[in-house]
Amino acid sequence: MSGVSPEEQTAADEEPEAGGRGRGPGRLGTPELTYEQLKVYEGRPTSAPGVGKDLVNEPMIRHWCEAVGDTNPAYRGPDAIAPPTMLQAWTMGGLSGHADRSGAYDELSGLLDSAGYTSIVATDCEQEYLRPLRPGDRISFDSVIESVSERKTTKLGTGHFITTRMDVRANGEAAGTHRFRVLKYAPAARPPKTAGRSSTAGRSSTAGQQSKAAEQQSKTAESGSAPRRPRPVINRDNAGFWEGVRDHRLLIQRCTGCRTLRFPWLPGCNTCGSPEWDTVEASGAGTVFSYVVMHHPPFPAFTAPAQRPARTPDQPPAQPSDGTRPGAATPYAVGLIELSEGVRMVSNIVGVPYDKVRIGMPVRLEFLWVDEELELPVFRVVEGGEG
Repeated sequence: MSGVSPEEQTAADEEPEAGGRGRGPGRLGTPELTYEQLKVYEGRPTSAPGVGKDLVNEPMIRHWCEAVGDTNPAYRGPDAIAPPTMLQAWTMGGLSGHADRSGAYDELSGLLDSAGYTSIVATDCEQEYLRPLRPGDRISFDSVIESVSERKTTKLGTGHFITTRMDVRANGEAAGTHRFRVLKYAPAARPPKTAGRSSTAGRSSTAGQQSKAAEQQSKTAESGSAPRRPRPVINRDNAGFWEGVRDHRLLIQRCTGCRTLRFPWLPGCNTCGSPEWDTVEASGAGTVFSYVVMHHPPFPAFTAPAQRPARTPDQPPAQPSDGTRPGAATPYAVGLIELSEGVRMVSNIVGVPYDKVRIGMPVRLEFLWVDEELELPVFRVVEGGEG
């Protein structure tokens, strides 16, 4: 199992710099550091052997599956097993944490800090599964510093990768291994944004930009036009979805191999892996599965769409029905909508005030022009569904 950003993966794939077994980054006033000083920490425990705070149990399995949308029948019923990716979850200490952390990892981090490697980023994790975990299993574990890399130069900067390994047991029997890797590094120097300009010119440019921004805000307020929303990123993987929106059709991808519906659009099926697909048009019916109300930061472009009636591109912007000036930043509801077809999508909820949205509300698809160029699918609460 691996969760790696492109930038972090690039860092992890870099080769050791020349003289990688040498000393630290050589910053003025920091002590020199040799690889041999770091190597001695390999094999040292990061904590005392621990025991999971809970037995493997059905409620946690159910919550996990609901959160990630995993409907595998193997995780339900009298012979249920836990999803393998929950391996680390059974070892976590919760809000109170584990009080038996050893000093080895902190010593190693402090040593790197003192040598100038003061930044840290997680790069990846790996899990190996040796046996299924079942409700009632008692989890025990221990963790060690498995390796410290030679000095490497990455796009983020120069530093050392630290890998910890946790061995997990169920009722005393080996159940799996969890490896977690971080990069402790000295950030690479970045050229100043105003390179080639004098400091006076830079201040003048900044002042000019601020003046133009204030002028634009003033014009927006006077004209009554609302700020524009960011444009959606359209690529070859989702172009068909936006073509459907243009034609007032909400299209759901369907794998032609296993017939599984999926949303959002993806280049391949996450159930069977097939790259072949067609589409199904959604009926437009759905319910509010979950929602959040956005209060901060205020963003006028996202002022509650319920206050801006749907319109066509040739119609002028409508005045908000609640008397707020156009472009005013107000809270708005963002919902996770479960469509009648079974997939879920994120969209705005309109038709009721943001503080009246509730889970389970029936909603219906409509298309809303948010400015002269951009039309988006939103969901209006069905009349009578407010209560």
